[in-house]
Amino acid sequence: MTIRVDEDLAAFIDQAVTAGEGSRADVINRAIRREIRRRGAERDAQIYARSTDPDLESDAYAAWAAGNAVRLASELD
Repeated sequence: MTIRVDEDLAAFIDQAVTAGEGSRADVINRAIRREIRRRGAERDAQIYARSTDPDLESDAYAAWAAGNAVRLASELD
């Protein structure tokens, strides 16, 4: 697979490679895996938000997670 990235992204990738974080492919694969995990966490928060039960203590967390999903997801990056 061949991809093209903006110059600033290429510079970031090359800095990571220079710092010993693996090859360009390693850096890109980690970034894609991180995005997959972020989307999964965001999806989970949305599922929890839709299925709250006022009798469950965990619903307080679900409500909090739903309200903070965007901020939390951005912190995963």
